[in-house]
Amino acid sequence: MPASQMWALQEVCRTEGIGINDIALRMGIHQSTASLLVEKLVSAGMVSKFRLDDDQRKVRLRLESAGQKALFSLPGPAEGILPAALSALPEVVLRILNINLDALICELPSGEKSFAGTPLAEMVGRSKP
Repeated sequence: MPASQMWALQEVCRTEGIGINDIALRMGIHQSTASLLVEKLVSAGMVSKFRLDDDQRKVRLRLESAGQKALFSLPGPAEGILPAALSALPEVVLRILNINLDALICELPSGEKSFAGTPLAEMVGRSKP
């Protein structure tokens, strides 16, 4: 299972009833990307969807036993060590990193910033046109 799916799975475990938009915010990805991650987890039987009786508009997520088993097999945090390392950096370093990552994004397939919301793990194997 890709790390991005494991991270989404971990967010569902952390907050029962979380919505897809909240997962997207926590992971720093676009809502449509989070929706695709969640659909893969639902298809695998690791997460289920439900709606609250008082608000039928919003889809909520619940961790299933298969998802719990997958999380217990992780050697460390699903989001990896990068978020913790980034939070320890001084603001000036983060600003420089942001500039350099912007340049990197322009070099990704198609050179479009639309790939900014795609987890890098899902880009492995893709090549420039």
